[in-house]
Amino acid sequence: MLTYSFTNLKNESLYTHLYQCIRQDIIDGKLISGEKLPSKRSFAKNLGVSTITIENAYAQLLSEGYIYSIPKKGFYVSDFKNNAIKPVKLTTENVELSSGYSDFLADFSSNQTRPENFPFSIWAKLMRETFNTNSPDLMTKPPCGGIIGLRKAIATHLEQFRGMHVQPEEIFIGAGTEYLYGLLIQLLGFDKKYAIENPGYEKIAAIYNSYNVKYHYIPMDEKGILVNELENSGADVVHISPSHHFPTGIVTPISRRYELLGWAAASANRYIIEDDYDSEFRLTGKPIPSLQSMDITQKVIYINTFTKSLSSTMRISYMVLPPELSNRFLERLSFYSCTVSNFEQYALMRFINEGYFEKHINRMRNFYHKQRDILLDAIKRSPLSSHVTIMEEDSGLHFLLKLKMELSDKEFMQRALQKGVKLNSLSAYYHDSPDDFAAHTFIINYSYLNTEHLAEAIKVLYDCIKK
Repeated sequence: MLTYSFTNLKNESLYTHLYQCIRQDIIDGKLISGEKLPSKRSFAKNLGVSTITIENAYAQLLSEGYIYSIPKKGFYVSDFKNNAIKPVKLTTENVELSSGYSDFLADFSSNQTRPENFPFSIWAKLMRETFNTNSPDLMTKPPCGGIIGLRKAIATHLEQFRGMHVQPEEIFIGAGTEYLYGLLIQLLGFDKKYAIENPGYEKIAAIYNSYNVKYHYIPMDEKGILVNELENSGADVVHISPSHHFPTGIVTPISRRYELLGWAAASANRYIIEDDYDSEFRLTGKPIPSLQSMDITQKVIYINTFTKSLSSTMRISYMVLPPELSNRFLERLSFYSCTVSNFEQYALMRFINEGYFEKHINRMRNFYHKQRDILLDAIKRSPLSSHVTIMEEDSGLHFLLKLKMELSDKEFMQRALQKGVKLNSLSAYYHDSPDDFAAHTFIINYSYLNTEHLAEAIKVLYDCIKK
C-alpha cells in the first residue's frame, strides 16, 4: 500500500499534496505503467484521510493524464514510455553549480571584478537617496529605452570621455549585452548576414545560432578584421571590438577603421556593431577614439556595458543607435519593456551625475595598472621570463603570454590546473584551425587576480614547462 506523509503542509490542501506526491512517483518511475492504484476507501483508511481527499487527488491526476480508469476495476498508471518529453533530473552533469569563487592558486581565466573594489558605501547612499527622492518615479514604468535621466547621464559621459555626440533618445538600456544583441537581430533583420571576428568572443556566435541567423567568421591580421574578407563574405552587419579586441588585445589603427567605415557606407543595408566593452581601461597613452565618433554616415551601432567598469554581476548595458535605427526601433520594438529595474537606473544616474563614476574609473585604472605591473614584474623576476613573450599589455584587463615549450597547450593547461593555476589558450577562441601565432599563447586576465600567491603561481607555470 502506498504511504505518504502529510506533515509540514503549510497552506497546501491535503488532496493537492497527495496529488503532487503520486504525480512525482509516476514521473520518477516509482509507479510503473499499468500499475493499479489503491481503491479510494482502502487508500483513505491507510493514510488516515477522507475518501473525498483521495477522490479529488485521483480526479486531478486523471484530468492531466497521469492515470486512467477502468469502470468497476479502478485506477491505473498511464503509459509514459513513449512520451517524447522525458523528465530531466537536475544534477551537476546538467548544470554547473558555482558560488562564483574559486580555490585556485591563481585564476588567469576569470574576467570577474573583485568584490572589494565595488563602491558599496557610495552605492548604498545613492540607493537611499533614490528611495527618498524618487519614490513616485520608481513605481512608474520607464520608456522602452530606459529612464531618460540615465540616458542623459550616459550621453554626457560619452561626450566627455569618448568624444561622442549622441542624443539621449538614441541610447537604449538593457540587462546585459547579450539581450541587446538579440534586440539588434530583430531590428536589423533575420534575413541579414552577420559577420564576427575569428578569433573572437564565442558567446556572440552562440547568440546568432540561437536566433537561427546566418553569420560568417572573418579572419584577422595584426590590425584587426580583414576588410577584403569581410567584403567577400557578403555580410550586411559586422560585429567588432576595435578599441581592444578579445582575445588578441589588438587595437585597430585609424587606417583600418576608415576602411571599415568605407565598407559600411558602400551599401544602405550595411552596419557595424562596435563593442567597446572595456575601453575605459587603456593603461598607456590616451583612449582610442571610438569608431562611432569617426562615423559621418550613421552606420555604427555602439554598445558598451557597466560590467567591466563597475561589477561583473551588474547587468546594465546600453547601445547607441543611429537616428534612422532609433526611429525604426521605436516603431517596431517599443513594445519591449526595459529590462533594468528603475531602482538601479536611478542609482546609476546619480552615480554618474555626481562624479562618482569618473572617480571610480580613475581609481580602478590605477588599481589595474598596479595589478598588471605587479604581474609583469613577477614574471620578469622569475625563471619563467626566459621562456615567455608578453604582448598587448597596454589596453584592457588582459594580455597575451606566449611560451617557448614542447608541450601541447592542452597538456600544459592540464598540468597547471592540477597544481591550482587556471589558464585559457588563445587557440580555443578560433572557429577553425588556429594559425601559428596562436600556438602556445595564453590569455592572462588580471582583473580578478589575487597577487598574494602570484610568485608561487608563476613558479607552477615554470615547473609545468620544464617537467
